[in-house]
Amino acid sequence: MNSAAAELVRLLTVRGETLAVAESLTGGLVAAEITTVPGASKVFRGSVTAYATELKHELLGVDATLLAERGAVDPQVAAQMAAGVRKALGADWGLATTGVAGPDPQDGKPVGTVFVAADGPFGAGSGSAGGGKVEALRLNGDRAEIRMESVRSVLALLLRELVGEHTGNERTQDTEQNGGF
Repeated sequence: MNSAAAELVRLLTVRGETLAVAESLTGGLVAAEITTVPGASKVFRGSVTAYATELKHELLGVDATLLAERGAVDPQVAAQMAAGVRKALGADWGLATTGVAGPDPQDGKPVGTVFVAADGPFGAGSGSAGGGKVEALRLNGDRAEIRMESVRSVLALLLRELVGEHTGNERTQDTEQNGGF
């Protein structure tokens, strides 16, 4: 999975942008994956593991009424977590994960229900109304498999956004900066 994290670090470095992560069900696995990449400190600001529902409000600014009415496993919660960590840690991009890894359902949602979100400086035509994108996932597998697929999915979400926005010269700039051809 590290290739997605390595590509994210590379693209963010070339763009001169930073990343922060808010995690719930993944419990720090997204941050751990990113920080395995050499040079991640150039782009990774930090993370907030807000496992307890009230911390999503207290640390990330997720609307308390939304949490009370819908619970923590909700697409709007994921979007607000991504926006909240981006703001709290002063990053260009924010990622978030929230969901049910099991073994039991949570907030009336079945095991495998996951929402991943990205918030950032989306370009015009990205289709993002409020600056954020959310993907709903319905994952199968055991707790560990659901958590790892959530990590893969949130990294892939941001990677698609970065690749979709690029101007075509990121690879050229990167190789020039590193003495390549």
